[in-house]
Amino acid sequence: MNLQQLEYVLALAEHRHFGRAAEACFVTQPTLSMMVVKLEEELGLRLFDRSKKPVQPTREGELVIAHAREILAGAESLRALAGEIRGEVRGELHLGIIPTLAPYLLPLFLQAFTEQHPHLKVFIKEMVTSDILQKLKDGQLDVGLLATPLHEGGLEEFPLFYEEFFAYSSEPARPGKKMILPADIHLNKLWLLEEGHCMRNQVFDLCELKKKDLESDRLHYEAGSIETLINLVDNSAGITIVPYLATLLLKPEQKKKLRPFADPKPVREVSLVAVQGFPRKKLLNSLLKQISATVPRGMRSLTNKRITRAASLSY
Repeated sequence: MNLQQLEYVLALAEHRHFGRAAEACFVTQPTLSMMVVKLEEELGLRLFDRSKKPVQPTREGELVIAHAREILAGAESLRALAGEIRGEVRGELHLGIIPTLAPYLLPLFLQAFTEQHPHLKVFIKEMVTSDILQKLKDGQLDVGLLATPLHEGGLEEFPLFYEEFFAYSSEPARPGKKMILPADIHLNKLWLLEEGHCMRNQVFDLCELKKKDLESDRLHYEAGSIETLINLVDNSAGITIVPYLATLLLKPEQKKKLRPFADPKPVREVSLVAVQGFPRKKLLNSLLKQISATVPRGMRSLTNKRITRAASLSY
């Protein structure tokens, strides 16, 4: 048994086709097939049901595949750790990031970070919080960029900054009232993100809403992105909630629709999250430093701010 055989098994599990798996591994189909068969013979288990189209892992195969994934992740982590001991940051970095943060934060730090570490290959994927947490625990991701606190067992949170929330409203501000209160937001005018986004939970927390409060709402539409929410307000009226970094991309006429909240300002805590005892300390510290340097200094303080809950709420 060797690591290459495990890589072939994972490729076949992903592509469910011998030809495509072989292409992904840059080997011939007979080579990949032979190596998988040799591993099956050594283990005394049939890992794949070849009678099905596409090829399907057997029940025993699913267990072996999950363990193989952990072994390969550990091997890659060991190689990267060896590089760090030699004073290098190289290898691969697998980063998960929530969709309400990715388009606004990544452009601020990513280019400088990759230029600083030319021997590091970075893989980034947008995912909702629950998927990131699971893949961190499974070893499929090294770190996640998430709204916290989450208090998830086996994971460690490294707070980066506190991002203020703003109301974005089609209605002009009332004379003499510059600040808005959560109580001022009418549910029947509020546009929300769809289930699965942690920012949806934060809006519920901010506005002290319960899921049952939505039942009396006449129009139900849940958006998949902040941009969609903004477009809905621009074209269909109403109000939504947007984080500070998203406001930097607004046009001048759109910025007039922003309404700051009264103190304490509602914010989301944004953190790097990794498994406890993550061994690649140099990489982690470099990423923390690079991201922190890109945001305004005021976002690193909690003065006159209140963190909204990111974890799932009991409705």
